[in-house]
Amino acid sequence: MATSSVSKGCFVFKPNFKKRKISVPIEDYFIKGRSDSEDSKLRFETYQLIWQQMKSETEQLQEKLNKNLFDSLIEFLQKSHSGFQKNSRDWSDQIKVREIPAAALVLGVNVTDHDLTFRSLTEALQNNVTPYVVSLQAKDCPDMKHFLQKLVSQLMDCYIDVESKEEVTEKKKHCSMDSLSAWYMNVTQRTDPKMPGKKRTSSSQWQSPPVVLILKDMESFTTKVLQDFIIISSQHLHEFPLILIFGIATSPIIIHRLLPHAVSSLLCVELFQSLSCKEHLTTVLDKLLLTTQFPFKLSEKVLQVLTNIFLYHDFSIQNFIKGLQLSLLEHFYSQPLSVLCCNLPEAKRRINFLSDNQCENIRRLPSFRRYVEKQPSEKQVALLTNEKILKEETQSLLEKLNIYHTNYFLVLRCLHKFTASLPKFPLGRQIRELYCTCLEKNIWDSEEYTSALQLLRMLAKDELMTILQKCFRVFKFSSGKQLGSTAERIEEYLAQFQTLDADAKEEEDASGSQPKGLQKTDLYHLQKSLLEMKELRRTSKKQTKFEVLREKVVNFIDSLVREHLLPPETQPLHEVVYFSAAHTLREHLNAAPRIALHTALNNPYYYLKNEALKSEEGCIPNTAPDICIAYKLHLECSRLINLVDWSEAFATVVTAAEKMDAHFTSEEMNEIIHARFIRAVSELELLGFIKPTKQKTDHVARLTWGGC
Repeated sequence: MATSSVSKGCFVFKPNFKKRKISVPIEDYFIKGRSDSEDSKLRFETYQLIWQQMKSETEQLQEKLNKNLFDSLIEFLQKSHSGFQKNSRDWSDQIKVREIPAAALVLGVNVTDHDLTFRSLTEALQNNVTPYVVSLQAKDCPDMKHFLQKLVSQLMDCYIDVESKEEVTEKKKHCSMDSLSAWYMNVTQRTDPKMPGKKRTSSSQWQSPPVVLILKDMESFTTKVLQDFIIISSQHLHEFPLILIFGIATSPIIIHRLLPHAVSSLLCVELFQSLSCKEHLTTVLDKLLLTTQFPFKLSEKVLQVLTNIFLYHDFSIQNFIKGLQLSLLEHFYSQPLSVLCCNLPEAKRRINFLSDNQCENIRRLPSFRRYVEKQPSEKQVALLTNEKILKEETQSLLEKLNIYHTNYFLVLRCLHKFTASLPKFPLGRQIRELYCTCLEKNIWDSEEYTSALQLLRMLAKDELMTILQKCFRVFKFSSGKQLGSTAERIEEYLAQFQTLDADAKEEEDASGSQPKGLQKTDLYHLQKSLLEMKELRRTSKKQTKFEVLREKVVNFIDSLVREHLLPPETQPLHEVVYFSAAHTLREHLNAAPRIALHTALNNPYYYLKNEALKSEEGCIPNTAPDICIAYKLHLECSRLINLVDWSEAFATVVTAAEKMDAHFTSEEMNEIIHARFIRAVSELELLGFIKPTKQKTDHVARLTWGGC
């Protein structure tokens, strides 16, 4: 397509929509670029199934965690306008001046999760309190005019009626609190607002519903805009029942920093605190990873990457879940045997249909090779040659792996109950810290575990009995063969501690009736007797019944740990369910723009894959892009770079071993090279590698020093 015109212009050519788009199945993208693509469609379907289950679990968990917060907010909103709902006509006469109800909702610094929380809150308010819920952000409200326009636009969209479409459109043009109040009184006096798809809890709530305004990011709002709106709204509160919800990421004191006393006194503020981000993370890990409900697991390094990003970057649960999804996708994409990463009955069924190539993949697994080496020679030959025996053994190993995970998480929770209350928390305060330690190595070989056992041997009886009761509840519903009797053992220990209480009372009663022999003596003999008793106790070191029983309990827990908290690497076929490519995950999630830029400019072959760009280290190929040549030349310069010298070096590299084009003269070629150099320097300035300097007019200053 072409066009001609006397003057330059921009012409739009509509694309041809008649061409039929070729749809490519999603699983084709899943196997693209993989040499080993066997069972790829089944692996992709398994990935989708597991992820949908995990996603559903996280959504239910989010609703459960927000329920208490939302219930408190709804109760506050309903009470705030109960008087107005009972008698809206006389309300303005009875109360001339009233504070605006305001809820300070402290959500924490995980700003990326706030949108999801506010969407859930808006839906809950519309279902239980009022249909008039408006959410505003600071970027949309730079001044009072835009603030009111956004408020009116969203508020009037909550009530849509065919007869009043023109009226609503007209009122959107004239945004003021007077028109907004008149519109509200007119709408509430007509009929109940039509809310398709929404349930009304009771008819009394809709007689005069309040208007809820959510300011998502209060810290970002302009002070004057907030002050003016609060002052104006307080004057119209008798006819426009408004409730404010402040979304706060830092601290509630921001309200008093943004608003002077004359304005903050017009608010009736009540504080609401959301769940801590770390507690939320612990709950998510408990539901998704510390369970046998989902077969997929993470290795210690991968889990450490995800938790480090969470703790040191954003505190975002949603980003953590996205990282978990990426790990799940990468596992099914890169591991051919991930086809067996499903529930145990389905995995056993799939083993029977494994191809010869997949059987060879099983034999190549490092954990399976170690397992085969420990078997008798006859069984080794059978596992390496007989497909049927290999499949039967694989089914047995997967069943043992499932039992291992069941026992592992039970003992892990039990050990956490014992160590979570110890001084200085030698094994961590959160269960995820203990889990990472157990994934990494044999925990009983660490100094922290030894110090934890020493502290456990000094626990008082009441503390020990409390922890044992918690562990009993953990093992109570265990149906495993190996841990089936653990709950009974713990129950026996509890009964023995209670027997010690009864024996101690009898001894106290008996000792109380005996005469005291040291009632009449001088201070010297008393001190001497105490020293003799102390020395006798030091030499004998006879343990009491409680100390003996406490030692038995600690040894019992230690035996459980040594038997069941073995690292996953010790289990055959752990590669089927464990994702361990921490480096791949770190490349995707931990952005390193400087390293990427340096790699692209210093070694363009890494990204372009052009054989002509290959060069020895330290050499600058003339076939490289201009910006790459300029970048490698500027690495050889000091802090100030002479543009003339830089330009001459650039021209030398570009024209080296290159034949001059016959269509251009030497002077024209120099101009072209000069233009290319100017463009490359401009691009480097745009990327932030250099900047102009006032020290010397023909020099530029280098902003980076040394290699990347």
